[in-house]
Amino acid sequence: MVLVFLANGFEETEAVAPIDILRRNGQNVITVGIGEEVITSSHGITVVPDVTEADMSLMTEIDMIVLPGGMPGTLNLEKSRTVQDTIDYCAANGKFIGAICAAPSILGKKGLLKGKKATCFPGFEEFLEGADFTGEPVEKDGNIITARGAGVAVEFGLKLVEALSGKPASDKIRESMRCV
Repeated sequence: MVLVFLANGFEETEAVAPIDILRRNGQNVITVGIGEEVITSSHGITVVPDVTEADMSLMTEIDMIVLPGGMPGTLNLEKSRTVQDTIDYCAANGKFIGAICAAPSILGKKGLLKGKKATCFPGFEEFLEGADFTGEPVEKDGNIITARGAGVAVEFGLKLVEALSGKPASDKIRESMRCV
């Protein structure tokens, strides 16, 4: 199961493109609302998540979590005990963690990027504590996948699929979406 956390102020493209691509791959993707039952994006789009953070105790088979960026969405994710605990669980158990735009800063502040290649939205590099910042559109190092921002959300989604199901699965979706 893949959990995509949504908090007020999230960047829409950074959430919806990866959700779409992961579901095209047959992944069980569940959106988790942080703090509210209806979440408002950074550009005023309202979304009803599949579950709220209160339902998280029901989640036992996590393969990956995804943290969309956007402001103040990233700050709202960072303040959530549920998000922090789930990141800790994934890190301790070798599960995949995807973060895009400003959201890699959450991982950096937790020390999860030390010695790893990572990227983020320009201006957030200082929060990637101990990372080997590359500035590339998308980076995967071990179980952590980071991406620069909304403009590379499709590539980010494809890299998430590659991490879970391999390059042939990612290439198949890339071709079907005409991303070649």
